[in-house]
Amino acid sequence: MRVPRPLLMTAIVAMSALAYPALSSASVISVGVAAFGAGSTLTTFAGLADGTEVNGLTRDGLLFQYSLGNGNLIIDGGPGVTNNISPPNIVSIGNNTGILSILLPGSVDTFGYGYALLATTPLAVGTTISLFNGATNVGSLSYAAALDPIFAGGFAGIQSTIPFNIVRLTFNSTQAPAFALDNIRTAVSVTAVPEPTSLFLLGTGCAALIAKLRRRQQST
Repeated sequence: MRVPRPLLMTAIVAMSALAYPALSSASVISVGVAAFGAGSTLTTFAGLADGTEVNGLTRDGLLFQYSLGNGNLIIDGGPGVTNNISPPNIVSIGNNTGILSILLPGSVDTFGYGYALLATTPLAVGTTISLFNGATNVGSLSYAAALDPIFAGGFAGIQSTIPFNIVRLTFNSTQAPAFALDNIRTAVSVTAVPEPTSLFLLGTGCAALIAKLRRRQQST
C-alpha cells in the first residue's frame, strides 16, 4: 500500500524546512573579542623564529597560503606591541596586495584577528574578511582601521549563520604599504545549517518513519 500523498509531502516539507531556511536567511555580522568565550581557540605565533615563511605554514591546524607566493609574508616583530598584536606575528615584507587564505581544520561560525597597518592615520577600510564553505562564498565584511594606538588597525571579527572552513583576508595596500596580523580566534557559537551528514541522517529517519507507517497501514 502506498503512503498517502499528504503524509509524504509533510515529510518532504519537514526535511526542506530544516535544510534551507538558514541558507536563505544567512547573514554575517561584525563581532568583538568578547564574542570568543569558553571553547574558542586562540592562535598566536609565539615560539616561531623570525623570518619563518608564512606561505604554506601550518599553525594549530590552520594552513596559511598567500596568493603571491613565498617571500612576501614572514614571522617577525612587525610594529611591536599594539592593543591587538604582539611579536612575533605575521608581517608583510614584500608585495602586500595579495590574498591571505587560511584553511581551517574544521567548520566554525566565528572568526577574528588583530591587525596593524603601516599607516599613522585612521583608514575607512583597513581589512576585509571573505568567508567560504568549501567553494561557496558565505559572505564578507570590511573593517575601518583606527589608531591602535599609533598604527592604524584594531580587531576584525565576523560571525556567520552559515559555517565556513576557509577565510580569505585582504588589507588596504593603497594607503598602507605593509600589514601585520596576530591573535587569530575561532569559535562555534551559533546554530548552523545542518551539514550533509546530518541531512543524510535526517532523510534516513524520515524514510524509516514512512516505512513504519506503511507497515502499520498494511497490518490494519
